[in-house]
Amino acid sequence: MQPRIPIASITDEFSPDLDTALDAMVEIGMTGAELRVLWGKNIMDLGGEELTRARDLLRARNLEVVSIASPILKCVLPGAPPVDTRFQHDVFASKHTYADRPRLAEQAFRIAEFFGTKIIRVFSYWRSVEPEKCFDGVLKALDMLCGMAPVGMIIGLENEHACNIATASETRRVLDALPNANLQVVWDPANCYISGENPFPHGYRMLPAGRIAHVHIKDCSLDGHKPVWGPVGTRDIDWKGQMAALKADGYKGFVSLETHWPGPGNNKYEASWICGWNLRGLASL
Repeated sequence: MQPRIPIASITDEFSPDLDTALDAMVEIGMTGAELRVLWGKNIMDLGGEELTRARDLLRARNLEVVSIASPILKCVLPGAPPVDTRFQHDVFASKHTYADRPRLAEQAFRIAEFFGTKIIRVFSYWRSVEPEKCFDGVLKALDMLCGMAPVGMIIGLENEHACNIATASETRRVLDALPNANLQVVWDPANCYISGENPFPHGYRMLPAGRIAHVHIKDCSLDGHKPVWGPVGTRDIDWKGQMAALKADGYKGFVSLETHWPGPGNNKYEASWICGWNLRGLASL
């Protein structure tokens, strides 16, 4: 069956080697690629020759770049309450800090234009023990990014469980405070679930469907508050229901694999291969 919603993946979930990742993605039937780490480097740190090489490899396989998965605002907000140490901080080869924000934003816009994509994924600073006290700082940063963005570029706020905006209710509060047309959501139901909120249908229905620009796909159960990752469609996230709702609501974007599951024998390639085919099945229903 052919996917009724187009499917993609963050390439390094398969392999840091772009050739290896793209070959697997094409075989599964993916038509989009999300760029985060290539050849062991964060996308923000690639030089001109490396970016050109990546573009050539993607074009050779007719794969569309659907998002630049940047690390923007994955850092500590100065003056905020202490960081909540319960959460793992995944940085994906990024070493950037608060002071790097304007430079990173400009770099992200250049990279997005180079690859012909409109979505820049961003975050909301590492989650503090009192995230509500970080809300104004998050709004200020997002408003700045929206103002800097070229016409047509989307600032995609991901609800990330290790950051201050983690749940659908927190995300909706941001959207209500910032009606900027170019501020949209990278919706991650698993992150919402880990953060203590039912992602579907409860969380999803809090979000205006027209402001969901991109969707991340991964699956887990919980051991207390700790996620136990597994094959997509086999754990606690109601992916069948979520996919059906996206189709019913006229969602026009991609659903993009972000495996997280380490896989059999800690073989991440095998994990993404399994999850990729599961995703294709779910997107074809």
